[in-house]
Amino acid sequence: MAVINVRKNEGESNESLVRRFVRKVQASGNLLVVKKNQYRQRPPSKRLKRRSAILRSESRAKREYLRKIGKLEETDRNKKKGRR
Repeated sequence: MAVINVRKNEGESNESLVRRFVRKVQASGNLLVVKKNQYRQRPPSKRLKRRSAILRSESRAKREYLRKIGKLEETDRNKKKGRR
């Protein structure tokens, strides 16, 4: 990211100085980079990926077991719930 310097010219109003600064910021693309990274999340670590995979596997196995013994009824995932 580049640093943007703007100096006030003789006879220039504060409003035009701010306007010139804003134009330079927009032209530089710094604002787009900052907005893009504003909500950036760190990628999960190897340990967290492994742990979530284990939890998914365990819950899948538990659901399959409950379905086999008849405690869990099968549902259609494509059907919308409660809508007509």
